[in-house]
Amino acid sequence: MTIIEKIFKNHSKDKIEVGKTIWLDIDVRTARDFGGAQVVKNLLENYDENYIEDAKKTFFTFDCNAPANTIGYANNQQVCRKFARRHGIRLYDVDAGIGSHVLMEEGIIHAGLTAVGTDSHYNIVGAVGAFGQGMGDVDIAFIFKTGKTWFDVPPTIKVNFIGIPEEKWTAKDLALFTVKNLKGHVLGKAIEFYGDVIDSLSLDGRITLASMVTEMGGIIGFIPPSKEVINWMEIVSNKKIKPIYADKDANYEKEMDIDVASLEPMVALPGNPANVKPVRELQDTKVDSVFIGSCTNGRFEDMKMAADILKGKKVHDGVMLKIVPSTRKVWEKMLKSGIAEQLFEAGAIISNAGCGGCAAGQIGMTGEEEVQVSTANRNFKGKQGLGNTYLASPATAAMSALNGYIGGW
Repeated sequence: MTIIEKIFKNHSKDKIEVGKTIWLDIDVRTARDFGGAQVVKNLLENYDENYIEDAKKTFFTFDCNAPANTIGYANNQQVCRKFARRHGIRLYDVDAGIGSHVLMEEGIIHAGLTAVGTDSHYNIVGAVGAFGQGMGDVDIAFIFKTGKTWFDVPPTIKVNFIGIPEEKWTAKDLALFTVKNLKGHVLGKAIEFYGDVIDSLSLDGRITLASMVTEMGGIIGFIPPSKEVINWMEIVSNKKIKPIYADKDANYEKEMDIDVASLEPMVALPGNPANVKPVRELQDTKVDSVFIGSCTNGRFEDMKMAADILKGKKVHDGVMLKIVPSTRKVWEKMLKSGIAEQLFEAGAIISNAGCGGCAAGQIGMTGEEEVQVSTANRNFKGKQGLGNTYLASPATAAMSALNGYIGGW
């Protein structure tokens, strides 16, 4: 069996077969400030007083607009707060950071579990070997009430990365290159990632790759946990973790090899995360602003990468560098390590933890004709404003802020 088939087998009484619809038990059920109030509304309108199947497995996380800068978001967050208090639900408020990250940091989501939320990138938890899925408010309300949902068992694609890059590269470059290679091949399928380059990734790097499976068209991308990742999960969860690995004779729909030996810094052109080219081909492109953050690149490793490049230097005159840590714990580490000071001295604008402009809620939005380099995962028109957004790694973003044009490696 594949990883997803094994996880489903552990969470369903139904027979697990590709293409079969099953009832799936959900370990972790969440709603964020975007969609959370609608989840509450659906519960109040459609169910009796006993709204929640298990409050201990249910959470609210506020990250899209944190703190709220519109009356609408403020009202929606307060609706969720009141409901959470009434039913004994744990709520991670506007100071906590990106919900999926927080739940992994807290050891609530770990290898082998099933989790859902009102977040299209909830499949990011494949980075730690868990199954995660973003769903609409009606589906999430039903799961809050029953603790389960229906799901079609998807086929799995096995992706083997061949080689280790010889040039400078980051996990984001790998993610962008993978989007380019897999787009159109993995729609509606689970993915398992293997290879020496995968084994070399830190937890932060794994989160970066897993966060862009949505842009690949996949349901979820599993990165089999390394010893280091297992050790981290056991520390944060304070319990023994038993990860799920695929059988050696697992039945994959297809295997794909991707040669990454010549991987180099990459960038996705505005409007399409799959329109990926080497940074060296775009180094004449002037930039107005740079955004470093989001669920894809808001980790401490990402911030340090940028700070190392900017240390002792100044952001190019006329360029806005906007930085948003993914969680309060990342922010704290930035403060205590001196990274925040380095970025501040370089001229960066540093905000509180959250999604930032990626969710159209905080810093990172663009005006019409503004050219931005962003470490987020999507660059469709309107996603981060009306400007032209190029997706890149924290390193490329920092170099762009420093030089005033894309790249500069």
